[in-house]
Amino acid sequence: MILDQEYNKIKKILRLLVFYIIGLSLFSCSQEKKEPIPPNVLFISIDDLNDWVGALKGYPDVLTPNIDRLMKESVLFTSAYTAAPLCNPSRTAVLTGIQPYTSGVYENKQPLRSSPKLKTAFTLPQYFRNHGYKSLGSGKVFHYVHDTLSWDEYWPSIQKIRPDDPEPEQKPLHGMPVYAHFFDWGPIDVDTSEMGDWKVADWVSKQLQEDHKKPFFLACGFYKPHLPWYIPKKYFDRYPLDKITLPEIPENDLDDVPLLGRELARLKVWKPKVSKDSLPGDHMRVIQHNKWKEGVQAYLAAISFVDECLGKVLDALENSEYRDNTIVVLWSDHGYHLGEKSHWRKSTLWEEGTRSVLIFKVPGITKAGTQVDWPVSLIDIYPSLVDACKLPSNKELEGRSLFPLLKEPDMEWNYPVISTFKYKNQSIRSKRYRYIHYADGSEELYDHQVDSLEWNNLASQKEYQSIKAKLAQWLPQMNIPPIN
Repeated sequence: MILDQEYNKIKKILRLLVFYIIGLSLFSCSQEKKEPIPPNVLFISIDDLNDWVGALKGYPDVLTPNIDRLMKESVLFTSAYTAAPLCNPSRTAVLTGIQPYTSGVYENKQPLRSSPKLKTAFTLPQYFRNHGYKSLGSGKVFHYVHDTLSWDEYWPSIQKIRPDDPEPEQKPLHGMPVYAHFFDWGPIDVDTSEMGDWKVADWVSKQLQEDHKKPFFLACGFYKPHLPWYIPKKYFDRYPLDKITLPEIPENDLDDVPLLGRELARLKVWKPKVSKDSLPGDHMRVIQHNKWKEGVQAYLAAISFVDECLGKVLDALENSEYRDNTIVVLWSDHGYHLGEKSHWRKSTLWEEGTRSVLIFKVPGITKAGTQVDWPVSLIDIYPSLVDACKLPSNKELEGRSLFPLLKEPDMEWNYPVISTFKYKNQSIRSKRYRYIHYADGSEELYDHQVDSLEWNNLASQKEYQSIKAKLAQWLPQMNIPPIN
């Protein structure tokens, strides 16, 4: 009897001791600081997309439901501008965080690693890769640069960055003589699934259904609305020709523009490999052949097509386990002309050539449906993502992190944006003004408060000299010559 009592007493003490140890262990665990899960990044670029999208109101009747959907969930930067209005220098600036006037990369055929400044630079995907992320990509992200240091995986391959698009059997499809690279358009009888961008969207969507052991940096590069605009017919049908709105252009719009500015507008082109005879520029030929509405229609069709590709990717993210822990950034590499300033395509320092699309969605930080109207640069994307993912700062970056604006969209942000086209041709865009300074010293100045279409060059008027001088202070003191 006594032994039983002693046994029960010891048993009770042991039970209390076990409960005490378990409680102490649970208390200890609760005191440990849990490491936050790093956010993923879905990095989406669209080639040659101007402000003809929903909330940016560049075109009155454009159909971009998926871009609009993302805008409503995110912070929209209504005054985002490119570092360079040409594919390679723009993308090089975004992906290295280094300005063209610092790197010497001004043209499409200049590989970024050929620049002494960029030879050992860490690209954006490479930087994330070096800090614990899996780096994946597909489509046109760099400008056909096969940078093996940037990626763990690329589809279809690092040498072939995107599947080919179907093309018509006979060219040109628009019926005009073609003197310029890719300057052709028209509907083609193919299914959307046959287009290269749709295949890119499909691959990226599948990555969002995979079980990733590490946080990922997933890049999705859409090629359209880059020329040629060979797009499935159903997208053309969304924009009947009799409903097309043409850009408004004064006949004398270029009369007050300096010579270098008029040359950028390509009023004439040189017939390649045949003679030195000049031919009418793109806009003059479009007008002569009565193809302006058809060109606008084709560009709109390309926009709606790529919007549908975007929708596929956004749906995949929404239906994935990563939806609440993935940063989405959508950007276009520069603007685009469709007749404004008697010009087609990019490569100008005016509003049409430099204004870009920029949207940020950062879970837990950004408030849905907000916008920032201060001018910002695409070169700010790199440092912004570094901050948003709490990575160590990259001291080499020349952009300015937009993370404070993502948290407080209403704060003041008075930093004019520099855009560079070729050597020493630069634009300074403030909230109210655009100042252009060309390599020969000629100038343009536009007051967007009263002249949003930049029709009246104020640079020669005395009352604007002090404004011009203030804006000129933002011009870079050093411009690196073009790399070989």
